Amino acid sequence: MSHTFTLAIDAMGGDHAPEMVIGGLALAAERHPAARFLLIGDEQRLAPMLRRQKRAAAHCTVRHAPEAIPGDLKPTAALRLRGASMRVAIDSVAAGESAGVVSAGNTGALLALAKIVLKTLPGIDRPAMAGISPSARGDLVMLDLGANVACDARNLVEFAVMGDVFARTVLGLPAPTIGLLNVGAEEMKGDERVRQAADVLRESYLAAQFHGFVEGHDIAAGTTDVIVTDGFTGNVALKTGEGALKLISSLLRQVFASSLAARLGYLLARAGLDRLREWLDPRRYNGAVMLGLNGVVVKSHGGADAYGFAHAIDVGMDMVVHHFNERMREGLARIALPQALGPGDGSGNGHGSPRVAAAR
Repeated sequence: MSHTFTLAIDAMGGDHAPEMVIGGLALAAERHPAARFLLIGDEQRLAPMLRRQKRAAAHCTVRHAPEAIPGDLKPTAALRLRGASMRVAIDSVAAGESAGVVSAGNTGALLALAKIVLKTLPGIDRPAMAGISPSARGDLVMLDLGANVACDARNLVEFAVMGDVFARTVLGLPAPTIGLLNVGAEEMKGDERVRQAADVLRESYLAAQFHGFVEGHDIAAGTTDVIVTDGFTGNVALKTGEGALKLISSLLRQVFASSLAARLGYLLARAGLDRLREWLDPRRYNGAVMLGLNGVVVKSHGGADAYGFAHAIDVGMDMVVHHFNERMREGLARIALPQALGPGDGSGNGHGSPRVAAAR
């Protein structure tokens, strides 16, 4: 096909697919009237939905893919399903038909397929998963969120470069501040890889933006615009934050339902509470990006609804429109990595094979 699609959409990935995907695509088409989407999935199931969603239908072309990758399938098994909607979507990016892909499907499978089919950008040792989170000072970027359980100093430096470009591209920050997540803010704290990464960043073009070490409480405080860490720690921090928000929401409901006076208090405070609910709505932060690949890859939460999936598409659009990968190449060209950190060949195997987190 001669037409280049803005994004390929995996119609069959996610707990509520394909209904929520079509609904999200309709919302995204309204926000991005110039975009064209390649919708990939079971054509027999998609056709009647698109007849009801005229706006979505006007902005997409359907490509039939008879299979879907189950959420509990191991990444190694997913590699063999060449006819699956996720694989076909990623193949379209590799072929240059689409600039990126959005999927709410199996995280481990998406990362494994993207890594093998698209490969990493030159100079990138391992891709990283980045996401946006709320803080007291506004939105921030955190990476890695689970793509790499174990990382070395080189990986952390590369993540800092990725996070800087991501914050500029998606959050529109001209000079985002960067912090390395550690067990303390003092320079002597942490293990060798974290201290070594900090030394490199202090001598790099990012030195003016590098804040130094940050601790767990600095995430919610918004001490820096970018939080850099390994995938194990990042995933734990992310899930802990999500759990804390759910706990607070549950406790507020209990408090305001506890008595007549509390119910009256809720009515008086309702406008403010509605603003708080909107601000902390996890759907607004849906869409983790797998950075460092030859193409834009956005992972939507598997349980997302149409509103949340539309936000994941928004993130993908930002990455494409603002030429994220081109800016990433420029940033990587400016970072000088000491020989002691080892060469990065873009294979992901310079320091041991990455262990993929397969949590959805």
